[in-house]
Amino acid sequence: MAIRALIFDVFGTLVDWRTSIITELRAFGVERGLAHVDWEGLVDDWRGAYVPSMERVRSGAQPWTNLDALHRTSFDELAERYGLSVLGERERAHCAQAWHRLRPWPDVPAALRRLRRSFVLAPLSNGNVSLLVDLARYASLDFDTILSAELFRHYKPDPETYLGAVALLGCEPREVVMVAAHNGDLHAAARAGLKTAFVPRPVEYGPHQTIDLRATADVDFPVADLDQLADRLGA
Repeated sequence: MAIRALIFDVFGTLVDWRTSIITELRAFGVERGLAHVDWEGLVDDWRGAYVPSMERVRSGAQPWTNLDALHRTSFDELAERYGLSVLGERERAHCAQAWHRLRPWPDVPAALRRLRRSFVLAPLSNGNVSLLVDLARYASLDFDTILSAELFRHYKPDPETYLGAVALLGCEPREVVMVAAHNGDLHAAARAGLKTAFVPRPVEYGPHQTIDLRATADVDFPVADLDQLADRLGA
C-alpha cells in the first residue's frame, strides 16, 4: 500500500524538551533569586517521572489523567525535594506549563512543511490536545490535525493509541508511518501494523545519553534526520 500519512512522536523527536526547559527554568530562577537550584537535575528527574506517572494510569491504579495534570503533580513533588516550597500557585503553574513552550530541533519546521506537501501529518503524542496545540503554534510544527493519547484514553505504547490514530485518519495501518526517536515507541507501532521511521536525537537526554542512539530492530526507514526521511519518501 502507498503511504498516506505520517504521525510523529513529539517530545524528543520533534522538540528539544530538555534544553528548552532547563533554559527557561534557569531564567525563571534568576528572576526570583533561585539561582542556587539544580535546574538541570530537576528537569532530568521530572522527565524520569514521566513514564511511571503514565504507568499508574495505564495499569488502572489511577483514573484517566492527562499529561498536563501528571506533569504538575510530578513538579509539585520535585519542588519540595529541590528547595522550591516557596513557590506559589501562579509560579508553579507557570513552571509546569514549560512543556507547552519547547523549541524544535533545527531540521524540523522546514522538513515538516516539505513532508506536508505529499502526506497528511499529525502528532501522536502522550501530550494532551491543548498542550499539543500550544506546542505546534510555539514551535512552528506544521500539522494537518492533532492526534493525542487523550483522544483514546490510552497512553502509548498501548495499541489502542496507534490504531485509534490510524482509524481517525481513515487509513489502513500499513498506510501510516510512525516517526520517532524512541525504539520502544516504534516497536509498539510496528506490532500494531504501522510502518516505522527512526530519527536519532543523540542528545535528547543530555551529553551522556546512552539509549536510542540508533534503531535497535528493523524499521522501515532508518534516517539521519527529517530531511533524509523526506528524501526517502520522495517528498
